[in-house]
Amino acid sequence: MEVFYFALALFLLLNLIVGMWRVLRGPTAADRMLTAQLFGTTSVALLLLLSQAMEQPALRDVALVFALLAAVTAVAFVRRAWPQVEREDGNR
Repeated sequence: MEVFYFALALFLLLNLIVGMWRVLRGPTAADRMLTAQLFGTTSVALLLLLSQAMEQPALRDVALVFALLAAVTAVAFVRRAWPQVEREDGNR
């Protein structure tokens, strides 16, 4: 079963390498941000696979931290890239 986990981990690493293309060539900031989200999600999956394969429960904790950071990063990007427009009554 370990071989299967490591094969899946290799596949996920290949996905990250292909994702670098979009980071380098993405025409918009949103494309680059979606690729960063891909990196976050893939790294969480990769860490969970390696945690199971190597029987290292500490990697699960690191995966949870990465998931939290990916979500916070997406929110920060959206708030910065698309600021709120003020309405006529002065409220946002």
